[in-house]
Amino acid sequence: AALNPWDVMLCVSGTAIACENALVVAIICYSPALRTPMFVLVGSLATADLLAGLGLILNFVFQYVIRSETVSLLTVGFLVASFAASVSSLLAITVDRYLSLYNALTYYSERTVLCIHTMLAGAWGVSLCLGLLPVLGWNCLHDRAACSVVRPLTKSNVTLLSSSFFLIFLIMLHLYIEICKIVCRHAHQIALQQHFLTASHYVATKKGVSTLAIILGTFGASWLPFAIYCVVGDPDYPSVYTYATLLPATYNSMINPIIYAYRNQEIQRSMWVLLCGCFQSKVSFRSRSPSDV
Repeated sequence: AALNPWDVMLCVSGTAIACENALVVAIICYSPALRTPMFVLVGSLATADLLAGLGLILNFVFQYVIRSETVSLLTVGFLVASFAASVSSLLAITVDRYLSLYNALTYYSERTVLCIHTMLAGAWGVSLCLGLLPVLGWNCLHDRAACSVVRPLTKSNVTLLSSSFFLIFLIMLHLYIEICKIVCRHAHQIALQQHFLTASHYVATKKGVSTLAIILGTFGASWLPFAIYCVVGDPDYPSVYTYATLLPATYNSMINPIIYAYRNQEIQRSMWVLLCGCFQSKVSFRSRSPSDV
């Protein structure tokens, strides 16, 4: 079959995603110091995005090299599970940031570690189940009328996936609003203690709120068009509409390492150590908490 430019762009996007997140996974696995709950969550996100990138590459290869309905189902299920794990990991990171501010005194306890591991186990378990649904028979290979805008997924399947995304997005929106309230409250308390709000506190608060807005805005802008189109779209519509909404969704996995990993000073230092081996920093690095945004 002739190459579809959209498939080529998805493959290129998958390659970039896989390379970016493979480096993050290598850094976290290589550095014993990066074993805190925050970095476990970042590692989970990077692993999910890495698998999603590999899934996009495999989907391209099997679509043009090895054409098989069974392989197509396995690839689609793999992509569904990977992207679901990525979105679920983003929710877990949001919950972790909220807990680090709301329960600051008890955050570094064993209970928090257990909570985070439970969240990750649940997120990956649900994601795996969602990925197995089309493989186990919830597909439209033998019933074209049941197909959605994402073949071979059925309309009811993509409706379930989109509804799950909307729920996660609303939960993240609520939690980030609560985080902004806590940040502003802390800044107000500092101002009362010092009898005035210094410029540095104002700038830090404004920067923190702006960063949260950018994080949530990037996530929504990437996934909302595709999730909405999955619900309102018709399989008879031109496939270019599906590609045009799916491609920006993949960009979220490309942006995640920049937002959640490469901005962190510990990961920056570990990256230089991993890549150079001879890096010796003269700058002292402080341990950052999930509330540092």
